Amino acid sequence: MNILVCMKQILDPEVPARDFRIDPVRKEAERGSADFVTNIFCENALETALQFRPEGSKITVLSYGPASAEETLRKALAMKADAAALVVREEDGAPPDPLHAARVLAAAIRKLGTFDLILTGREAGDWGAGQTGALIAEELGLPCIAFADSLQLEGGKLRVKRQTEWGWELFEAETPLVVTITNDEHNVPRIPKVRDVMLAHRQPLETFTAAGLGVSATNDYYEVEELFLPKKESQCELVAGDTLDERVDALAKKLVEVTASL
Repeated sequence: MNILVCMKQILDPEVPARDFRIDPVRKEAERGSADFVTNIFCENALETALQFRPEGSKITVLSYGPASAEETLRKALAMKADAAALVVREEDGAPPDPLHAARVLAAAIRKLGTFDLILTGREAGDWGAGQTGALIAEELGLPCIAFADSLQLEGGKLRVKRQTEWGWELFEAETPLVVTITNDEHNVPRIPKVRDVMLAHRQPLETFTAAGLGVSATNDYYEVEELFLPKKESQCELVAGDTLDERVDALAKKLVEVTASL
């Protein structure tokens, strides 16, 4: 079985609020305010694939992002993925919307070959749209099951389990298929061994560009018009008085005035 896992590199969502900045030109979080990390839900998807992998299967990881996304793919190789490919995104371009990202990834998937199972994380920790997996399925003309947390192969058919508000749902599906993976206690990403990390940096990495895949570099779905940090304004006024009673009376009068103006 050929399995493909889509991976995304994002700014660390755990960056302290005091260090978070917005780049008004690029209309995205300012680079340099946090380290780059692999989206945790993508790592959940990869861990699910590694645990599920039937004998003789091959796992390929694919990312669409800046050149630094190679680090994410190298980590995936260290976690025991078999092959990796990167579609390099132009550094000066606008952040890709879900449809644009899906079209680029779908074109790369067609270029890489035929896959029985395509896994993505349920959403990315930066924009949190949660649409790319389903849009990839639409681009490839494949069925999609969302928010799964485990996979099993029984009788040649794939059994996909996911948790809902009402309990568990169990799907039985034939491949090829797209599945988006959510986090679960059973798919916590493994920590690669030092030896595997070193070996991962010697493995080949296939690279593409959106233009080389025949996909426009512009967004197809929506455009971010403005991105900003909300400002919280506050005012402080000291009440005057020579004695405590006078200050209490002045405060009471001020509270009445403010309440009446609301």
